[in-house]
Amino acid sequence: MINIEALPAFSDNYIWLLQDPALRHCAVVDPGDAAPVEKWLSSHPDWKLTDILVTHHHFDHVGGVEQLKAATGARVTGPANEKIPARDVALSEGDEIQVLGQTLRIIEVPGHTLGHIAYYQAENNWLFCGDTLFAAGCGRLFEGTPEQMHDSLTRLAALPASTAVYCTHEYTLSNLRFALAAEPDNDDIAQRISNVTQWRQNDQISLPSSLELELATNPFLRTDKPSILQKLDERSGTHERSPVQAFAELRAWKDNF
Repeated sequence: MINIEALPAFSDNYIWLLQDPALRHCAVVDPGDAAPVEKWLSSHPDWKLTDILVTHHHFDHVGGVEQLKAATGARVTGPANEKIPARDVALSEGDEIQVLGQTLRIIEVPGHTLGHIAYYQAENNWLFCGDTLFAAGCGRLFEGTPEQMHDSLTRLAALPASTAVYCTHEYTLSNLRFALAAEPDNDDIAQRISNVTQWRQNDQISLPSSLELELATNPFLRTDKPSILQKLDERSGTHERSPVQAFAELRAWKDNF
């Protein structure tokens, strides 16, 4: 049985900590800061960090990698098409790795960065998706194109609805405010805002999400819905849009929201 815990980092990052209580082994996803992981390990001295999983090269996801590897000897895995510090294993589409006895499959999801990858565990339906798919949102297009990001999100949206979405930022409330602007009559969004507002007031994190919830409330997975297209028509005039064009308009709107 693997437990998954969020270690807060910086102002709004989460480092995901996977724990195997039987072996006292653990792994982390996207440790942008070594300190939260070192603090956890120091309070669990009989545990061993075996793996460091990286989704993309941004500093808030890799800043602690070298320090943690030097201290623990953990194996570092990351995207083959990006420069990842101290990387031992370069991963590409369809590759599989064993972490804490779990098989993780690699899905290439360019858009936020060109080499971004996600880790998917099929038996437990875990998705560690970095900054590609967020709760009620998606990552900015720092390097990729709307076509790439739309394709990446479409591929993730095809995973089972029960998939647990472990993204890496506490952006949910701000994303939901935009989602409500894009789809003001969506009752699922209104209910989710109420739920997340209460959680955050109680210092409870809003993650993981589920793919089922994202399909119901995330505008970037709903760009083919008449309600979204109607709002885009109101903003920029009525015209035919491809799904990619609708996504691009929506992302540009969110960038300035």
